[in-house]
Amino acid sequence: MDRRELLKMIALLTGGAMIGGNSLLTGCSPEKRKINTLFSQQDEEFLDLVADTMLPDTAKSPGAKAAKVGSFMTVIVDDCYQEKDQKVFVEGIAKLNAASEKMHGMAFIKATAAQRLALILAMDKEAKDYQASKGSLEEIERKKDKNFTSLPSHYFTMMKQLAFFGYFTSEVGATQAMRYVAAPGRFEGSVPYKKGDKSWAWN
Repeated sequence: MDRRELLKMIALLTGGAMIGGNSLLTGCSPEKRKINTLFSQQDEEFLDLVADTMLPDTAKSPGAKAAKVGSFMTVIVDDCYQEKDQKVFVEGIAKLNAASEKMHGMAFIKATAAQRLALILAMDKEAKDYQASKGSLEEIERKKDKNFTSLPSHYFTMMKQLAFFGYFTSEVGATQAMRYVAAPGRFEGSVPYKKGDKSWAWN
């Protein structure tokens, strides 16, 4: 699976085009590289836990936390997202925590694994519903303001996209959750497949 195909798969899973997808395909501009300024260590740990709730440890492979996906997410948002998307993502951390407080009476990081999963599933539905109605909402806004361009994506859509992208392009995800050949000796257009086999990782 190449990077472009992975981005398409993530778009299908999350109901929206990958935010910052062009930057991820071409590489972020060198002039944008900087020391992470938008996130704290606590934010990275929070995002690790969010990603690990989506992609937990299994008997066959470690989860997102083992792949340090939280750190990956903060770097991509800092270096590759536009300012308006950065704002939505950063504010989304507080919103997800507030949703946990409302649903379970405690911060996300203090919730049990089952409670975190229930919240993630609820936020995933909320985000998909928002993405599905986004076009209609934008049309309403354009009628009010002819200069209006577009509404931002849902913060949870961004988190989910980066969690999946970060995991499946990490060493852990590519070599243990998927099958990986660093330098195949020849092209094989047709290979045997058994139900349950791992997908191939891009390289």
